Amino acid sequence: MPKIAITGKGGVGKTTLTALLSFIYAGLGQDVIAIDADPAGNLGLAFGLTAALDAELKPIAEMEALIYERTGAQPGTVGGWFRLNPKVDDIPESFSITHRGVRLLRLGTVRGGGAGCLCPENALLKALVTHLLLRRDQTLILDMEAGVEHLGRGTAGSVDAFVIVVEPGLRSLGTAEQIRYLASEIGVKNLYLVANKTRGLQDEEFVRAHAGGLPLIGSLPFSPAAIMADQDGVAVFDLAPELLAAAERIASALPA
Repeated sequence: MPKIAITGKGGVGKTTLTALLSFIYAGLGQDVIAIDADPAGNLGLAFGLTAALDAELKPIAEMEALIYERTGAQPGTVGGWFRLNPKVDDIPESFSITHRGVRLLRLGTVRGGGAGCLCPENALLKALVTHLLLRRDQTLILDMEAGVEHLGRGTAGSVDAFVIVVEPGLRSLGTAEQIRYLASEIGVKNLYLVANKTRGLQDEEFVRAHAGGLPLIGSLPFSPAAIMADQDGVAVFDLAPELLAAAERIASALPA
Protein backbone atom coordinates (compact mmCIF):
# COMPACT_ATOMS: atom_id res chain seq x y z
CA MET A 1 0.00 0.00 0.00
CA PRO A 2 1.50 3.36 -0.99
CA LYS A 3 2.76 5.98 1.47
CA ILE A 4 2.56 9.43 -0.08
CA ALA A 5 3.72 12.74 1.42
CA ILE A 6 2.37 15.89 -0.20
CA THR A 7 4.00 19.27 0.35
CA GLY A 8 4.55 22.65 -1.28
CA LYS A 9 4.28 26.38 -0.75
CA GLY A 10 1.25 27.53 1.23
CA GLY A 11 -1.88 27.89 -0.87
CA VAL A 12 -0.72 25.87 -3.89
CA GLY A 13 -3.31 23.13 -3.47
CA LYS A 14 -1.71 20.43 -1.30
CA THR A 15 -4.95 19.81 0.56
CA THR A 16 -6.98 19.62 -2.65
CA LEU A 17 -4.65 16.97 -4.08
CA THR A 18 -4.66 15.07 -0.78
CA ALA A 19 -8.44 14.93 -0.76
CA LEU A 20 -8.65 13.86 -4.40
CA LEU A 21 -6.06 11.09 -4.09
CA SER A 22 -7.55 9.81 -0.84
CA PHE A 23 -10.99 9.56 -2.44
CA ILE A 24 -9.53 7.79 -5.49
CA TYR A 25 -7.60 5.21 -3.48
CA ALA A 26 -10.61 4.54 -1.26
CA GLY A 27 -12.66 3.97 -4.40
CA LEU A 28 -10.16 1.31 -5.42
CA GLY A 29 -10.92 -0.57 -2.22
CA GLN A 30 -7.80 0.46 -0.32
CA ASP A 31 -7.77 1.17 3.42
CA VAL A 32 -6.87 4.86 3.33
CA ILE A 33 -5.84 7.17 6.14
CA ALA A 34 -5.37 10.84 5.28
CA ILE A 35 -3.24 12.77 7.75
CA ASP A 36 -3.72 16.52 8.14
CA ALA A 37 -0.22 17.62 9.15
CA ASP A 38 -0.49 21.19 7.87
CA PRO A 39 -0.93 23.83 10.60
CA ALA A 40 -3.73 25.36 8.51
CA GLY A 41 -5.69 22.14 9.10
CA ASN A 42 -8.26 22.32 6.29
CA LEU A 43 -8.30 18.73 5.06
CA GLY A 44 -11.65 17.95 6.71
CA LEU A 45 -13.29 20.86 4.90
CA ALA A 46 -11.89 19.66 1.57
CA PHE A 47 -13.76 16.40 2.26
CA GLY A 48 -16.98 18.32 2.83
CA LEU A 49 -17.16 17.89 6.60
CA THR A 50 -19.60 20.22 8.29
CA ALA A 51 -18.08 22.74 10.68
CA ALA A 52 -19.43 20.76 13.63
CA LEU A 53 -17.96 17.47 12.39
CA ASP A 54 -14.68 19.12 11.47
CA ALA A 55 -14.47 20.49 15.02
CA GLU A 56 -14.61 16.89 16.31
CA LEU A 57 -11.40 16.16 14.41
CA LYS A 58 -9.22 17.43 17.22
CA PRO A 59 -5.47 17.89 16.71
CA ILE A 60 -3.40 15.24 18.45
CA ALA A 61 -0.83 17.88 19.46
CA GLU A 62 -3.48 19.62 21.58
CA MET A 63 -4.67 16.54 23.50
CA GLU A 64 -2.95 17.33 26.79
CA ALA A 65 -4.28 14.34 28.71
CA LEU A 66 -3.25 11.94 25.93
CA ILE A 67 0.20 13.46 25.65
CA TYR A 68 0.75 13.18 29.41
CA GLU A 69 -0.55 9.61 29.50
CA ARG A 70 1.71 8.45 26.65
CA THR A 71 4.88 10.45 27.32
CA GLY A 72 4.82 10.95 31.08
CA ALA A 73 5.25 14.70 30.74
CA GLN A 74 2.98 17.72 30.53
CA PRO A 75 2.68 19.44 27.15
CA GLY A 76 4.74 22.60 26.91
CA THR A 77 7.66 21.27 28.94
CA VAL A 78 11.02 21.42 27.21
CA GLY A 79 14.19 19.62 28.19
CA GLY A 80 12.67 17.45 30.92
CA TRP A 81 12.27 13.70 31.02
CA PHE A 82 9.64 12.06 28.83
CA ARG A 83 9.23 8.91 26.75
CA LEU A 84 10.71 9.30 23.28
CA ASN A 85 8.82 6.25 21.94
CA PRO A 86 5.31 6.47 23.37
CA LYS A 87 2.55 4.00 22.54
CA VAL A 88 0.67 5.24 19.48
CA ASP A 89 -0.71 2.18 17.67
CA ASP A 90 -4.28 2.78 18.89
CA ILE A 91 -4.40 6.50 18.05
CA PRO A 92 -5.43 6.27 14.36
CA GLU A 93 -8.51 4.22 15.19
CA SER A 94 -9.41 6.09 18.40
CA PHE A 95 -9.04 9.71 17.27
CA SER A 96 -9.90 9.70 13.58
CA ILE A 97 -13.15 10.33 11.71
CA THR A 98 -14.15 8.09 8.81
CA HIS A 99 -15.82 10.00 5.99
CA ARG A 100 -16.47 8.95 2.39
CA GLY A 101 -14.47 5.79 2.95
CA VAL A 102 -11.36 7.61 4.22
CA ARG A 103 -10.09 7.79 7.78
CA LEU A 104 -9.12 11.40 8.60
CA LEU A 105 -6.64 12.23 11.36
CA ARG A 106 -5.37 15.70 12.33
CA LEU A 107 -1.90 16.03 13.84
CA GLY A 108 -1.84 19.71 14.70
CA THR A 109 1.36 21.59 15.40
CA VAL A 110 3.60 22.18 18.39
CA ARG A 111 2.97 25.70 19.64
CA GLY A 112 5.94 27.88 20.35
CA GLY A 113 8.64 25.25 20.04
CA GLY A 114 8.48 24.38 16.37
CA ALA A 115 8.27 20.93 14.86
CA GLY A 116 11.84 20.11 15.85
CA CYS A 117 11.56 20.97 19.54
CA LEU A 118 12.53 18.49 22.20
CA CYS A 119 9.12 18.27 23.85
CA PRO A 120 6.50 15.60 24.62
CA GLU A 121 4.04 16.85 21.98
CA ASN A 122 6.62 16.44 19.24
CA ALA A 123 7.71 13.03 20.55
CA LEU A 124 4.12 11.80 20.24
CA LEU A 125 3.66 13.20 16.73
CA LYS A 126 6.97 11.77 15.51
CA ALA A 127 6.16 8.34 16.95
CA LEU A 128 2.69 8.43 15.36
CA VAL A 129 3.98 9.36 11.90
CA THR A 130 6.68 6.70 12.13
CA HIS A 131 4.11 4.07 13.12
CA LEU A 132 1.83 4.99 10.21
CA LEU A 133 4.63 5.05 7.67
CA LEU A 134 5.88 1.64 8.71
CA ARG A 135 2.46 -0.03 8.58
CA ARG A 136 2.27 -2.17 5.47
CA ASP A 137 -1.46 -2.76 5.29
CA GLN A 138 -2.70 0.78 4.84
CA THR A 139 -2.52 3.53 2.23
CA LEU A 140 -1.25 6.71 3.87
CA ILE A 141 -1.49 10.20 2.41
CA LEU A 142 0.22 12.91 4.45
CA ASP A 143 -0.82 16.52 3.83
CA MET A 144 2.26 18.39 5.06
CA GLU A 145 3.29 21.98 5.49
CA ALA A 146 5.99 23.39 3.20
CA GLY A 147 8.85 21.30 4.53
CA VAL A 148 9.83 17.88 5.81
CA GLU A 149 9.28 18.42 9.54
CA HIS A 150 7.15 15.34 10.06
CA LEU A 151 9.68 13.04 8.43
CA GLY A 152 13.09 11.90 9.62
CA ARG A 153 15.98 9.79 8.42
CA GLY A 154 14.36 6.73 9.94
CA THR A 155 11.11 7.14 8.03
CA ALA A 156 12.11 8.89 4.79
CA GLY A 157 12.82 5.56 3.13
CA SER A 158 9.26 4.42 3.86
CA VAL A 159 7.77 7.20 1.73
CA ASP A 160 6.93 5.78 -1.69
CA ALA A 161 6.29 9.20 -3.23
CA PHE A 162 7.17 12.69 -2.05
CA VAL A 163 4.95 14.99 -4.10
CA ILE A 164 5.67 18.70 -4.29
CA VAL A 165 2.67 20.70 -5.48
CA VAL A 166 3.50 23.86 -7.41
CA GLU A 167 1.75 26.63 -9.25
CA PRO A 168 3.09 27.87 -12.60
CA GLY A 169 5.07 30.69 -11.00
CA LEU A 170 8.64 31.34 -9.91
CA ARG A 171 7.90 31.79 -6.20
CA SER A 172 6.16 28.43 -5.95
CA LEU A 173 8.90 26.69 -7.92
CA GLY A 174 11.55 28.37 -5.77
CA THR A 175 9.92 26.89 -2.67
CA ALA A 176 9.86 23.51 -4.41
CA GLU A 177 13.63 23.68 -4.87
CA GLN A 178 14.08 24.41 -1.15
CA ILE A 179 11.84 21.49 -0.24
CA ARG A 180 13.77 19.28 -2.66
CA TYR A 181 17.02 20.12 -0.87
CA LEU A 182 15.55 19.42 2.58
CA ALA A 183 14.10 16.12 1.38
CA SER A 184 17.42 15.01 -0.09
CA GLU A 185 19.14 15.81 3.21
CA ILE A 186 17.08 13.18 5.04
CA GLY A 187 17.23 10.59 2.29
CA VAL A 188 13.91 10.98 0.46
CA LYS A 189 14.43 9.43 -2.97
CA ASN A 190 11.20 9.44 -4.97
CA LEU A 191 10.35 13.10 -5.54
CA TYR A 192 7.73 14.26 -8.02
CA LEU A 193 6.06 17.50 -9.07
CA VAL A 194 2.36 18.11 -9.59
CA ALA A 195 1.28 21.43 -11.09
CA ASN A 196 -1.95 23.02 -9.88
CA LYS A 197 -4.15 25.78 -11.30
CA THR A 198 -2.74 25.33 -14.79
CA ARG A 199 -4.42 27.07 -17.73
CA GLY A 200 -3.09 24.82 -20.48
CA LEU A 201 0.02 23.31 -21.99
CA GLN A 202 1.93 26.59 -21.76
CA ASP A 203 1.75 26.53 -17.95
CA GLU A 204 2.83 22.89 -17.85
CA GLU A 205 5.81 23.66 -20.06
CA PHE A 206 6.75 26.57 -17.80
CA VAL A 207 6.79 24.22 -14.81
CA ARG A 208 8.91 21.66 -16.67
CA ALA A 209 11.37 24.35 -17.73
CA HIS A 210 11.90 25.41 -14.11
CA ALA A 211 11.57 22.01 -12.42
CA GLY A 212 15.29 21.46 -11.96
CA GLY A 213 15.02 17.92 -13.23
CA LEU A 214 12.13 16.86 -11.01
CA PRO A 215 9.59 14.82 -12.99
CA LEU A 216 6.21 16.46 -13.55
CA ILE A 217 3.74 13.58 -13.25
CA GLY A 218 0.55 15.54 -13.88
CA SER A 219 -1.38 18.74 -13.41
CA LEU A 220 -4.67 19.92 -12.01
CA PRO A 221 -6.36 22.55 -14.18
CA PHE A 222 -7.59 25.86 -12.83
CA SER A 223 -11.13 25.10 -11.73
CA PRO A 224 -13.91 27.56 -10.81
CA ALA A 225 -15.78 24.52 -9.48
CA ALA A 226 -13.07 24.00 -6.88
CA ILE A 227 -13.58 27.56 -5.67
CA MET A 228 -17.32 26.96 -5.53
CA ALA A 229 -16.81 23.75 -3.54
CA ASP A 230 -14.74 25.65 -1.00
CA GLN A 231 -17.34 28.41 -0.73
CA ASP A 232 -20.22 25.96 -0.36
CA GLY A 233 -18.47 23.56 2.01
CA VAL A 234 -18.78 20.68 -0.45
CA ALA A 235 -16.15 18.00 -1.12
CA VAL A 236 -13.93 19.07 -3.99
CA PHE A 237 -14.29 15.68 -5.71
CA ASP A 238 -18.08 16.11 -5.85
CA LEU A 239 -18.13 19.48 -7.62
CA ALA A 240 -15.00 19.35 -9.78
CA PRO A 241 -15.07 16.25 -12.02
CA GLU A 242 -12.27 17.65 -14.18
CA LEU A 243 -10.00 17.72 -11.13
CA LEU A 244 -10.98 14.19 -10.17
CA ALA A 245 -10.16 12.94 -13.68
CA ALA A 246 -6.78 14.71 -13.59
CA ALA A 247 -6.04 13.29 -10.14
CA GLU A 248 -6.82 9.78 -11.39
CA ARG A 249 -4.11 10.22 -14.00
CA ILE A 250 -1.72 11.44 -11.30
CA ALA A 251 -2.56 8.44 -9.12
CA SER A 252 -1.77 6.09 -11.99
CA ALA A 253 1.66 7.72 -12.34
CA LEU A 254 2.54 7.27 -8.65
CA PRO A 255 4.18 4.12 -7.26
CA ALA A 256 1.60 1.46 -6.45
